[in-house]
Amino acid sequence: MTKQTVSDHLLDRLRAWGVTHVFGYPGDGINGLVSAWARADDDPRFIQARHEEMAAFEAVGYAKFSGHVGVCTATSGPGAVHLLNGLYDAKLDHVPVVAIVGQTARSAMGGSYQQEVDLHSLFKDVASAYLETVNVPEQLPNVLDRAVRTAYARRAPTALIIPADVQDLPYSPPEHAHKMVPSSLDVSGWAPVPDDASLARAAEVLQSGRRVAVLIGQGAAGAAHEVERIADVLGAGVAKALLGKDALSDELPYVTGSIGLLGTRPSYELMQNCDTLLTVGSNFPYSEFLPPYGQARAVQIDIDPHMLGLRYPYEVNLVGDAAATLSRLLPKLERNEDRSWQETVTDGVRRWKTVMARRAALSADPVNPEYVARALDPLLPDDAMLAPDSGSVATWYARHLTMRGTMRGSLSGTLASMGCGVPYAIGAKFAHPDRPAIALVGDGAMQMNGLAELVTVAKYATEWTDPRLIVAVWNNQDLNQVSWELRAMGGTAPFQPSQALPDVPYADFARSLGMNGIRVTDPGDVEDAWRQALAADGPTVLDFRTDPDVPPIPPHSTWDQIEATLASLAHGDGHRGHVVVQGLKAKAQEMLPRRLGGSR
Repeated sequence: MTKQTVSDHLLDRLRAWGVTHVFGYPGDGINGLVSAWARADDDPRFIQARHEEMAAFEAVGYAKFSGHVGVCTATSGPGAVHLLNGLYDAKLDHVPVVAIVGQTARSAMGGSYQQEVDLHSLFKDVASAYLETVNVPEQLPNVLDRAVRTAYARRAPTALIIPADVQDLPYSPPEHAHKMVPSSLDVSGWAPVPDDASLARAAEVLQSGRRVAVLIGQGAAGAAHEVERIADVLGAGVAKALLGKDALSDELPYVTGSIGLLGTRPSYELMQNCDTLLTVGSNFPYSEFLPPYGQARAVQIDIDPHMLGLRYPYEVNLVGDAAATLSRLLPKLERNEDRSWQETVTDGVRRWKTVMARRAALSADPVNPEYVARALDPLLPDDAMLAPDSGSVATWYARHLTMRGTMRGSLSGTLASMGCGVPYAIGAKFAHPDRPAIALVGDGAMQMNGLAELVTVAKYATEWTDPRLIVAVWNNQDLNQVSWELRAMGGTAPFQPSQALPDVPYADFARSLGMNGIRVTDPGDVEDAWRQALAADGPTVLDFRTDPDVPPIPPHSTWDQIEATLASLAHGDGHRGHVVVQGLKAKAQEMLPRRLGGSR
C-alpha cells in the first residue's frame, strides 16, 4: 500500500473538519496537492475559478452564505499574491476563511528561484489571526486544526504555506515525545454572555430612553426574534448596517432599512432624533450617521471585545452573543407603553417607501436604474440569495429590495471591493445549490472580472439542484459611483478617460457560453426580463441599459454636497443638463403629497 503523503493527509483532515469545497486555481507550487485530489476522487471538491482572486471571493461568499469556513488554494508566487484581495475582504468583514498556499521547494529558498516570494511577509497582515509554514510532516495536523479553529473563533482569514517538496513527503503523525505537538478536531458551540451586573447597567440606560433607536449589523444574524422582542418592549425603531440587511425582515413596520450614504431617510431621522441607542453586532464605520455626541445614551453588544467602544461613546459595552445577550437582557426591561415614538418612525418608513416608488417610476434615458431594482423586489423568491457588487448598484439594493422570508444577502461591506458580486453568487450556489442566487453588478465590476467568471458559472451550472443563477448588469457605460463622488465631494466633473466604459454585449457573451442572455433597453421590458430569468432552467445574464445620470441621492443632502455638485456642472460636466433634470425630479419626490405619480 502506498504511504500517505502530506497532501493526502491534508485532504483527509479537511474532510474531517467537514470541508466539502475548496475554491482554487492550480499551478506547479501545489502539484502535490492536485495529485492528492486525484487520489481522493476530488473529495473535498476542487472548484476551479478563473483567477485566484475569484477563488478567494468565492470562498468568502461560501462562508457568508453557509455559515461554515470557506477554503481556497493557490500556487506559489503570483497565485498566492492574487488571493490577497479576497482574503482582505474576509478580514474586514470578519468571515472565517482558510487559505492553503504553495511555496517554492525548501532547497531553492533564498536562491532567487522562480516564483520565490516571501509569502510569510506577504500574508502576515491579512492572515494575522493565524499564519504558519509547514516545514515537516509532523506539523500538519496541529497547524491545520489551529487554522480552521482560529478562523471560526476569530471570524478571520488564516493561512497555511506548504512548500512544494513538503507536499510530497510521506506523512508521519506527531509522536508522543518532547517538542511534538498533538492536536484534535472538535470544537464546541459557544454563546458567551455578559455578567448580571453589566446587564443591569445596560437595562438602566435603555429603560431611561423614550426615543430608542436600535442599530443592527451582521452580528445580529440569528437574533431576529430577540431584536423584534426588544424593539417591541422599548417601542424602538430599528436601522440596519448594510452587512446586517438580511438579519431582520424589512416587512416589520418599524424597520427603517439601511443606514449611511446608501441608506434611507427614516434611518437618518431615527438616529438624529433618538435619545437612546442600542447597537447589536455592528461595526458601522460612519459615525456622522449616528446620533450627535451627547444626545443619546448608548449600549453596545458585540461578541468580539476588540470591536467594542468604537464609533460612539457607549456608556455600557456588553461582550456576548447577540441572541443570548438579548435573551438575558429582556427580562430586566419593562415594556414602554408609550408608542408615539415608534409610530413616528413607522410613519416615516411609510412615507419613504412612497418616495422610493415614485423615484423608481420616473422616466430616464433609457431605463431608470432604480426601477430595475424596484421591479425585481416583488418577484424575488423568499429563499433568494442576493450578492450585490460595490458601486451605485449597492444603493439600489439597499433601498429597493425588501428582505423577507429566508432571503439572504451580502456584499463586500468594509473593503467595498469591486468584483465581488459574481463570485459571491457562485460561492452561495455551492453553499445552497437548491436556492436561486442573484448577482447585482455594475458594468465596471462586470468588465473587471465578472465576464471571465461567467465561464465558471457555465462550467458548474448543471450540478446545482436549482439551476437559477442570475447576473444582472446595470449597464450605464460609466463608473457611476466614482462619477457621483467626484461631483458631490470634489465639485469636479467626471474625468471621461477614467470614467467612461465601453458598451459590452453581456447578453451575447452569455449566450455564447450556452446560458440565457437578455438585453433590455426599454423600461417596458424590465419586469418581463426578470420574470424570464426567474423562470429559466439555467443561468441568465440580464443586460439592463440604464441611465448614468440618475443620482444616488444620500438620505440627507448637505448644502456643501449640493454646492459641490453644482460646481461640477458649471465646470464642464458634459451631462450637466440631464443630471440637473434627473436630480430635481428625484429630489422632488420627497416634497410631493403621499400619492404615487410619475411614469417610467
